[in-house]
Amino acid sequence: MLFKTLRWSFLFTIIGLAIAFLYDGVTGVTVTAILIVLEVSLSFDNAVVNAKVLNRMSEFWVKIFLTVGILIAVFGMRLLFPLVVVFVTAGLSPIEAWDLALEKGNPDTPGTYGYILNDAHPLIAAFGGMFLLMIFLDFVFDEDKEHHWLGPVERALSKAAAFPGVSVLVALVWLFVFSRIFSEESADMLLAGVFGIILYLAVNGLGDFFDGGLEDELDDEGERRASTGEVVKATGKAAFSLFLYLELLDASFSFDGVIGAFAITSDPIIIALGLGVGAFYVRSITIYLVHQGTLSEYVFLEHGAHWAIGALALLLFVSIGPHIPEVVTGLVGVAFILLALWSSISYNKKHRGEDHVVHV
Repeated sequence: MLFKTLRWSFLFTIIGLAIAFLYDGVTGVTVTAILIVLEVSLSFDNAVVNAKVLNRMSEFWVKIFLTVGILIAVFGMRLLFPLVVVFVTAGLSPIEAWDLALEKGNPDTPGTYGYILNDAHPLIAAFGGMFLLMIFLDFVFDEDKEHHWLGPVERALSKAAAFPGVSVLVALVWLFVFSRIFSEESADMLLAGVFGIILYLAVNGLGDFFDGGLEDELDDEGERRASTGEVVKATGKAAFSLFLYLELLDASFSFDGVIGAFAITSDPIIIALGLGVGAFYVRSITIYLVHQGTLSEYVFLEHGAHWAIGALALLLFVSIGPHIPEVVTGLVGVAFILLALWSSISYNKKHRGEDHVVHV
């Protein structure tokens, strides 16, 4: 099943490496391969969270996620997004930004493509960090979770849900503290961070609005599925809002990968190839998790993914100061996922054969 799910990713890997070889020989192939591994390691927790959302969408919208969504992910975030940052922050035209990108250039040399993108890092990190932080906070402050992975910590945090707007309050305090720590970047950080919060609330609120009316639109079959406890798949406006949420989530996760890629190469073509192929693997892993029902089988996997998101949000803000090696970011996310998987396996062994739901 896993090989079948990954077959398209394998195909695009071959195509991507072939293009890299034609473009820049063995060096291009080597760097592209490194970037593929970087993207997958940084985004595995993204795949887990995506699977949770995608499990609620109809097959039609799953196909949209795999086609239109992957085009947005590859060409939008991995190729066009860095160009947009450069021509907006440097006051260049799109054509001038593209010409500058093709010159490659060292990120440490003022005026180069890599330097301009690196200079915009505080703004990007604050925006992406706030969006990811809101996802994490809404999860840990959720009082309706069936299980608690970190026991007393998660139980204590879930009680804070009784306080209205606690996620926004904590996020604003977080943003204010980091704007004081990095005072030279405070104006950009505050503006970008607040915009990240607003965008999250807008997209999440839109999803809740459409999702709230979903049951009213169910047909007889949908009502039967709901009554038997089966998942009611979102369609129409509800599914579209979930699709937007997934794309914004992917964009937030890709920020560290795009910025981190410039520590390896400043060539936009190689970056787009490496991170683009990596995005295919993340999509494939997401589909595998959905089809296999992995999140239901391993009850703490979702918890591990969200704690990894929280850690990534923290690392994005910290990286506004000292550079954090990409391997550290990737390993932190993988570590949370592996620990959650191990906890889930242990939990399943302990409660094997029990018919009732056990709260931990």
